[in-house]
Amino acid sequence: MTTAEATPKLDIETRADRAFLGHPKGLGYLAFTEAWERFSYYGMQALLVLYMVKHLLLPGQVEQVAGIEQLRGLYGGLDGQAFASAIFGTYAATVYLTPILGGWLADRVLGKRRTVLLGAITMALGHFLMAFNITFLLALLCLILGSGMFKGNIASQVGALYKPEDLRRADAFQIFYLGINAGVIASPLVVGTLGEKVGWHYGFGAAGIGMLIGLAIYVAGQKYLPKEHFDVPGKAAEPRAPMTRRDWLATLALLLLIPVMAVAIVPNNQIFNAYLVWADHDFALRWGDTVLPTTWLVTLDAIVSVTFLAGVALFYRWYGTRWQEPDELAKMIIGSAFSMGGMACLYMAAISVPEGGKIGLFWPVMFHIVNSIGFAHMLPVSLALFARLAPKQINATVIGLYYLAFFGGNSLVGYLGTKFETMSVPAFWLMHLMFAAAAGVVFILFKLLLAPRLMHRAEVEDVALA
Repeated sequence: MTTAEATPKLDIETRADRAFLGHPKGLGYLAFTEAWERFSYYGMQALLVLYMVKHLLLPGQVEQVAGIEQLRGLYGGLDGQAFASAIFGTYAATVYLTPILGGWLADRVLGKRRTVLLGAITMALGHFLMAFNITFLLALLCLILGSGMFKGNIASQVGALYKPEDLRRADAFQIFYLGINAGVIASPLVVGTLGEKVGWHYGFGAAGIGMLIGLAIYVAGQKYLPKEHFDVPGKAAEPRAPMTRRDWLATLALLLLIPVMAVAIVPNNQIFNAYLVWADHDFALRWGDTVLPTTWLVTLDAIVSVTFLAGVALFYRWYGTRWQEPDELAKMIIGSAFSMGGMACLYMAAISVPEGGKIGLFWPVMFHIVNSIGFAHMLPVSLALFARLAPKQINATVIGLYYLAFFGGNSLVGYLGTKFETMSVPAFWLMHLMFAAAAGVVFILFKLLLAPRLMHRAEVEDVALA
């Protein structure tokens, strides 16, 4: 082939590789799929605790739920808000445990694409089963299993769009998280409003429709997604390279970060549990004579999060042109400090309640602002770190292990939520501030003592192998 013949083809490939905001088209399909999946997931999650406290667990309703008394027995006979928080915590935690199974299915059996498709169908079924009291626990089970097949595998496909040396990967995960937050912004306005103002089951039905839209987008974008050996029926799997010492060292470093991440995310994830119950009862959620849906606080949080995800990314692009940009762990330390600030805002809100009145929205809004800056320094950065360091041989599985942090964190969220009615509100949020502080201290120790030794040895081995 002559140079003249090769050039047009190269131009076409280059344009295709930058067709979506300077990124491959596949990123667009993955981001919009994830946006609709998050629309359904967070819409349902925003309603879940309020639905249980204000409807499902009340006398006359709870008796219709298949298996609920057996579940109550496992929780030691909890009732009311404490039982709702415990159920929420178990659900929200287990959703992040099953990605390990999803990663194994993708790596060893079905491939990422088929696993994501099966997960999306299972999740849609779960949302529609929420329309019936009797199938409530079955619906949660479908959502848990479907999410496990979906989560890690769609995130790992984002990383697979880029070559190892492609510096656009970090930007890609920022865009991916912007898609997530776009779904979170819309879901309380649609799912939350329908659930609180029209009927709980209308909200859950809307979440199911959103999941079907995400499934359709994913199917439409198949040809733009990363290739895998499962794509060709009957083709033998390509031989996998053995794990090197560098691979094992990188995996060890990531595993050490998981429990610290679990503690770090507790303050942020309590937003969907005790925070909403507290806000529903004590916040002045009025616009004139209209009582605003409590779930709109989730939309507020998502709007602020999107703003600061973009703002923080732009800030570090500017910062990097003048000084050395902080590494991932340094950003996570900064994120822990802002998380502490967010909890301090809730503490101030709790101690400033007027006698017999409702809490004004100044301190809650400040909480969402400060906490969102912390979020922008924590979750996208940590996911990009896992995607970069995870060995190719077990990439989807390691991404699945990343979600163990959310399993541990949400388990703690559920457990702490059961204490909400027995603790003073200021002490409750001060305890969450201590969680953020503890995680920040361990991140600092990891950066100073463990990370240099592990990561330096991995880099030296990479050079030797080259």
